[in-house]
Amino acid sequence: MDSINASVLYEVDERGIARVTLNNPDKHNAFDDQMIATLTDIFRRAGQDELVRALILQANGKSFSAGANLQWMQRMASYTEQQNEQDAMALATMLQTLYTLPKPTIARVQGAAFGGAVGLIACCDIAIGSKLSKFCLSEVRIGLIPATIAPYVIEAMGARVCRRYFQTAEVFSSRRARRLGLLSESVTEAELDSTIDDIISQVLKNGPHAVSQAKQLVQQVAGQPIDEKLMKSTSQWIARIRVSEEGQQGLQAFLTRQPPAWQETKHDH
Repeated sequence: MDSINASVLYEVDERGIARVTLNNPDKHNAFDDQMIATLTDIFRRAGQDELVRALILQANGKSFSAGANLQWMQRMASYTEQQNEQDAMALATMLQTLYTLPKPTIARVQGAAFGGAVGLIACCDIAIGSKLSKFCLSEVRIGLIPATIAPYVIEAMGARVCRRYFQTAEVFSSRRARRLGLLSESVTEAELDSTIDDIISQVLKNGPHAVSQAKQLVQQVAGQPIDEKLMKSTSQWIARIRVSEEGQQGLQAFLTRQPPAWQETKHDH
């Protein structure tokens, strides 16, 4: 549909599937402050667009993303501590915007994903990787740390695993990334798109508002003590959904064995 900035492409198809494509293959889709600002805007836009049902984050070329761009790192080296903090906060904001985007997000990962790119993958709900993909939390190699991506990577892979890879900067395989929870599936490169299509077709069967609320549910319930307060808030939550327009439609459709309204326009695919 449109490209907001040549280094990032954005389009939404007739099913409401948004594709965000990192488009700087010559530089292995390494990102800088401008690309981060563009991605933040795109993620906000997709999150607010009622026509968007799901978002795929992908990349053109051999690599998913090599992390931070060299020129950007050179600029950072001359920044004051305060400038560096503002710069890092922009990356933290972009990651948080992706993480909290109120739609299903799927990372399509081919080739290498290094440094900050691992953070992008961890922020997505689902990540499908090629069996040839390689991953690395490479920051300590150049005397830095994976700070802004840490909350998401630790949530995806667990603290003990992160203690290893944050400190060693070892490269690990797609198979291991799958076992550690960073990837949801590891498939051949030829199967990447069909695997994602299968997931998308499942998502499109579901109530759009319910999907969004289900994502929020996980984020709000994870790590909470299972006490009276949580029991009450989850009970209130489902009660609200049951009496909502979509909830009522879905229940009626189920009881009368009719397809719900949100599925009716989807037969063309």
